[in-house]
Amino acid sequence: MSKEASTQMQAHALKIVQLLRQAGHQAFWVGGAVRDRLMGKEPVDIDVATSAQPEQVQALFPRHVAIGKAFGVIQVLLNDEPFEVATFREDIAYADGRHPTGVRFADAEADAMRRDFTINGLFYDPESDTIQDFVGGRRDIEAKIIRAIGPPEERFNEDYLRMLRAVRFASVLQFSIEPATGAAIRQLAGHITAVSPERIQVELTRLLTESPKAGQGLLLLKDMGLLAPILPEVSRLAGQAQPPQFHPEGDVLTHTAMMLDQMERPSVTLAYSVLLHDIGKPPTATLSLEPDGSTRIRFDRHAQVGAEMARDILRRLRLPNEEIDKICQCVERHMHFINVPQMRKATLRKLVGSPTFPEELELHRLDCLSSHGQLDNYYFLMDFVEQLKNEPVLPPAWINGRDLLALGMTEGPEIGQRLKKAYELQLEGAVGSREELLEWVRRTITIY
Repeated sequence: MSKEASTQMQAHALKIVQLLRQAGHQAFWVGGAVRDRLMGKEPVDIDVATSAQPEQVQALFPRHVAIGKAFGVIQVLLNDEPFEVATFREDIAYADGRHPTGVRFADAEADAMRRDFTINGLFYDPESDTIQDFVGGRRDIEAKIIRAIGPPEERFNEDYLRMLRAVRFASVLQFSIEPATGAAIRQLAGHITAVSPERIQVELTRLLTESPKAGQGLLLLKDMGLLAPILPEVSRLAGQAQPPQFHPEGDVLTHTAMMLDQMERPSVTLAYSVLLHDIGKPPTATLSLEPDGSTRIRFDRHAQVGAEMARDILRRLRLPNEEIDKICQCVERHMHFINVPQMRKATLRKLVGSPTFPEELELHRLDCLSSHGQLDNYYFLMDFVEQLKNEPVLPPAWINGRDLLALGMTEGPEIGQRLKKAYELQLEGAVGSREELLEWVRRTITIY
C-alpha cells in the first residue's frame, strides 16, 4: 500500500471513530494497526472496536455489511473502503478449537483480554494520539516478545491456528516467543491438524513471503512441533545427509532454510518452489559405489519425484491450480540449470522463454549460494538473456501446419514432428528467413 493510500485509509478510520463518539459511544483503533504504528510501520488495514451495539453501528453507517453480526462485527463502507467495526465483547466457551459458542458484549478491557497476543491487544485513540494497554503489549513490543494474553493453553485451545500465528508473527517481526507461550505450543502442536487446510495455508504463505528470514521461521515451526503435522514431507528433510563436496552446509532442511533466509520479497511461486525444491531427496536417496571405491549419496530423479510430491502437498494446502502448476514446474526443472552451458541455443531460448523462468533462475541462484557457491551457470544465463534483449526470446514460428500441407505432406504426427524441428532451426539461427525454412522443408520432405 502506498503512503498516500495509507494516509487516506487512516483519515477514513479516524472519521469512523469520530462519528461513533459523537453518537455517545467509545471507539478505538485496535489490533495490528496499533502494533504497526508503535513499530513505525504504515498500517495496511485498520479495525475499530467500539462500545456501540451492532444495531447502533448499522444505524450510524447506512452503507454496511453484517458480516458477523452474531459476534458483533459489522463491515462499514466509507468512501467504498471497508472497515471492520466490532463491538467490545468477551467470548463464551469454545467447542471446536475455533469458534466461541457465543459472545457477550462487554467493555474495552474485557475485549482486550479475549485477544490472542499482547502485541495485538492494544487500543489506540486517534484523536488524542494515546494508547490504552490492558495487557502489557507496549512492553512486549519493546522487548520483541510474542506472549499469549492470559493462560496460553486457554488461548490456543480457543483457536489452534493461534499456534501457527505465533510462529508467523515471531518470524515476520523477528521477535522471540515467550517461554510459557512456546511450551503451550509444543504441548498442543498436534491439534493444529484440526484447523482447515485453507487457514493453515494462509499463515504459512504469509510466513514464507513476508518474513525477512523465512528459513528461521521454518526452523521455528520445527522447534515448536508444528512442522511435522503440517508438512511431514518437509519435516523429513531434517537429517537427510547430502554429498559434502556439493553441500558443505549440511542436511537438506539446513540447505532449504538457508535458501529461504536469502529470499528478498519473494513471490508465492518462488517461496514454495524454494521450500519444496528438494522434497524428493529423502525418498530417492541411495548410496552408490564410485569408481575409486568410495561411496556417495545420490538422489536420482529427485526433481521429478519432488514435483509429484509438491503437487500433492500444494493440493492439500488448497493453493490455486495455476499456482500449483507454476511451482511444480520450478521444482521439476531446477536440475536442468546444471547443463545450460551444453544446451543448444534453441533449448536455451525455450528455457529462458518459459513464464516461470524468473523464478527458476532465482531458485537456481539461491540453490547455489546455499551450497557450493558457484554461480557460473547463473551468470551464463544472465549473459544469454542480455544477448536477446533486442529480440523476442521466443519469436512467432515462421511456418505452420498449413504450409506443410501445401507442400504435399499428409495430415498426421509427422507434421508436428517437422514443425518442432523447423522451429528449432529457426531458434538456432540455422536458417535466416521463412523462405529458407520452407526450402529446407522441400529438400527434406521425402524422408517423412
